Amino acid sequence: MAKRIIVVLLALMMVLSVVACRGSDEPDTTTPQASEPGATDPVDDPEDPEEPEEPSDPETGDDYKIAIYTGTVSQGEEEYQAAQKMIEKYGADKIVHATYPDNFSSEVEQVIQGVLQLASDEKVKAIVFVQAVPGTAAAIDKVRETNPDMLFVTGVVAEDPAVISEKSDIAMLVDELSMGRTIPEEAARMGATRLLHYSFPRHLGYTTIAARRQIMIDTCEELGIEFMDVEAPDPTGDSGMSGAQQFIVEDVPKKIEQYGADTAFFSTNCGLQEPLIREVLKGGAIYPQQCCPSPYHAYPAALNIDVTGHEGDVKYMLKSIQEKLLDAGQEERMSTWGVPANMLMLEAGVEYAIEYSEGVFTERHNPEALERAIKKVSAEYQAGEIVLSNYVTEDDTELDNFYLLLAPFVDFSQDIE
Repeated sequence: MAKRIIVVLLALMMVLSVVACRGSDEPDTTTPQASEPGATDPVDDPEDPEEPEEPSDPETGDDYKIAIYTGTVSQGEEEYQAAQKMIEKYGADKIVHATYPDNFSSEVEQVIQGVLQLASDEKVKAIVFVQAVPGTAAAIDKVRETNPDMLFVTGVVAEDPAVISEKSDIAMLVDELSMGRTIPEEAARMGATRLLHYSFPRHLGYTTIAARRQIMIDTCEELGIEFMDVEAPDPTGDSGMSGAQQFIVEDVPKKIEQYGADTAFFSTNCGLQEPLIREVLKGGAIYPQQCCPSPYHAYPAALNIDVTGHEGDVKYMLKSIQEKLLDAGQEERMSTWGVPANMLMLEAGVEYAIEYSEGVFTERHNPEALERAIKKVSAEYQAGEIVLSNYVTEDDTELDNFYLLLAPFVDFSQDIE
């Protein structure tokens, strides 16, 4: 069972109560049969052959589909490619994929319509969202009006955790609260004297991002690191992604010149990671991790690494990154996690949904099944131990179906086996 998140983090989150925020409760009991691979619903007493066998719930067998809802390549290539990987692995007759619009924050109705379109296929038994952008909760409500049995798995949640916990059956997010400590600690290990935090009001309205920022501030103070906010353009705003990226290209070199190379950089937006990595590398500064840590997230494009023929090969990617960093003398000043976080959530969500659709378990929230799915996927990536914990709200309520994932950093100055 997942470990509970550290209670002390809650006190830090309470100071953010003025900040705007981003199914069912877990069943009281689960049957032993439902928690084991290959188990099915109990059948009627075999001594009464005349009594008809009750159908399993949900429907079992091969006549089902799993739907995946992601952003486009420009908004989140990692999860987009993970969806393609699932289609290749299980077939287009089992896995269907759709994308929400790039300007999802201003096109919420289109986000919802995309979900309704997926759910209109009666063979779709589950929908996996990565990223679960604003509009996800409303979309789930709409689907449940006509299909209350649909399974929903939401990853990279951008809605209020308490709200999405009520709507979704499983919710996942990188452990942003713990990252509020681990990022400054890693930056300090790399020699940082200050940490620049690039974000914008929309992101700072998300509960977990706002809470992580406050924990970063407190941790930096403990470590003697100066914390600085830098407001970047919102990629969903008028200037678009290109305008936001251009801001990073122009601003980071100025900050390195002004504050020195012992400055650590962090941004809350996926689309800003590529120019940020590139400029940090050029300036010899410090980069602890991306917002969604993964060896595939922005590093290949920023370092001109060709992944053709090595898709999914994490060791190849880590070694390729290491070579580039060694060439630049940056192997001790840049890092990431050894597992693609967004891909892990999406693929584990699909594995979970498949077991549910095939009747391996019947309750929509099954902690053992989720842990099994995460272990299966992380083993494929050779990611090491993934620490799970449950989200705890400001009023000390543990969200049993909202899971936080934390993985170790990669030290590129050490041999990668």
